[in-house]
Parts: sequence; structure tokens; C-alpha cells
Amino acid sequence: MPNPIAFQIGPIFGIGPLSIHWYGLMYVLAFAMFIVLGRVRIKQPHIAAQGWTKEDLDDMLFYGMLGVIVGGRLGEVFFYQPDMLLAPWRIIRVWEGGMSYHGGFLGVLIGMALWARKRKRNLLDVYDFIAPLVPLGYAAGRMGNFINAELPGRVVSDPNLPWAMIYPNLHDNLPRHPSAIYQMLVDGILVFCIIWPFARKARPRLAVGALYVLLYGCARFFTEWFRTPDWEINVAGLPVTSGQMLSLPMIIGAIIMLAWAYRSNQPNSASQRT
Repeated sequence: MPNPIAFQIGPIFGIGPLSIHWYGLMYVLAFAMFIVLGRVRIKQPHIAAQGWTKEDLDDMLFYGMLGVIVGGRLGEVFFYQPDMLLAPWRIIRVWEGGMSYHGGFLGVLIGMALWARKRKRNLLDVYDFIAPLVPLGYAAGRMGNFINAELPGRVVSDPNLPWAMIYPNLHDNLPRHPSAIYQMLVDGILVFCIIWPFARKARPRLAVGALYVLLYGCARFFTEWFRTPDWEINVAGLPVTSGQMLSLPMIIGAIIMLAWAYRSNQPNSASQRT
């Protein structure tokens, strides 16, 4: 497994050395890609017609960062590690890893709602704008999980699988699926390759945002089969993991939203702000 520390600085004036972790750098990369892709997106004719600016993008990034970090960490606590509530100082140690996507997703939704209210933009237009900017950032986060040896996969059925991994923090020396890599490729990069071309053309309001939620929910439901679950339950004799339980509402809700978007066929428009 890769060394989770990218490099060290110092000591300087007797302080340090300061360790810079790959996990944190992956989040920096994710936010940088949001800006780069966002600046490409605001030049697309149907987006430019809505009046989006670079200042909007920079401002949204601040709200999005807060949503990702606060929501992701609180989601990790409440969905997966409630024992952190007994040691609250552990909650702020985000550099050690442990961020829930579903918590971060809710945090970004709230952050964008606050931004939309501040700028008097229609919230659904905001969701449509940012949806294609999310998947590659997610992929970078999953690479950070892999480097941190987090999210270990299930034990492989064929021990000769060429890309099976031994996770050093599990101490069982069993070859496992590199589930974080699977999620990076499927939940992140593959979803981006579908949503980005779709979003390059004008679509009904909420169609882009809903499609992203549907694609991610389906992709995550699939890749969860290869990941060691934090917890799981049996439904009609079939195991359903925690990640799948959290993704099911996304899938169902996205289907409803897509149907509404195309039924109402409301265009995205800068003149239709709330």
C-alpha cells in the first residue's frame, strides 16, 4: 500500500516536522477540479445564457467546501462511527480519514441552498450547474481512501486475482478487492463520463442534477458488493449493506425527480430566479 504521508516540512524553528498527507491533498485536488471544470462549464452556451460568472463559481466553492467537510464528517459519525460522540475531539481530526459521501452530499445540498438564497438564484438551477463538477472530485477522494488503506474490500473468491490487495491494518493477510479503486473508477470516473456529455446541452430544469443522483446511487449500490460493509442487514434473505441502504433513497428519489423534470419540461433560465 502507498505511504499515506506525501512529504514532510521542517522542522522549522524547532517545530515539526509537519506531515502532509495524501488524503488532504486529494481534497485539494477535488476542489481544484471543481474550479477548472466549472470555468469550462460557464462557457457552454446554455450555461452562459443563464448569467453564471467566475465569481459565482468561487463563491459556491466556499459553501461547497464547508458542506463537504462538515457534512462528510458528521455523516461519518452518525452513519458509521457513533462511538466518536464519546470522544468528540476525534471528530475534528479529518486528516486521519473518515468522511461519509452521503453526509457530504447532504452538506453540499444545504450549502448550495444557502448560497442560492444569498444570490437569489433558483436552487434547482444551482444543483444542475454543479452536478457534472462533482464526480471527479469524488474520484479523488476515493483515491485518498485507497492511499489511507481505508474502505477495505471483501475477501476475493480467487486468491490469484492480479489486483487483489493485502490491507496492512486488518492483520489477516487475506487478499481483498481494492474497493476504493472500484468506487473511484465506477462511482466517479464512469459517472463523470456519462453526466458531462449529457450536461453539455440544455436540459429541463433538474434533469442534470437528478441524473447525477441516479447514476451515483446505482453505481454505489453496485460497487458496495465488493466492499466490506460497516454494517448490513438481511432483506428477504439477501444482505444489504449500509452504503446500499443509503443509496436506495437516492435512486428512488432521482427517478421521481427525472420524471418530474421531463414532465414539467421547465427550462433552466437566469430570468427564473427565486
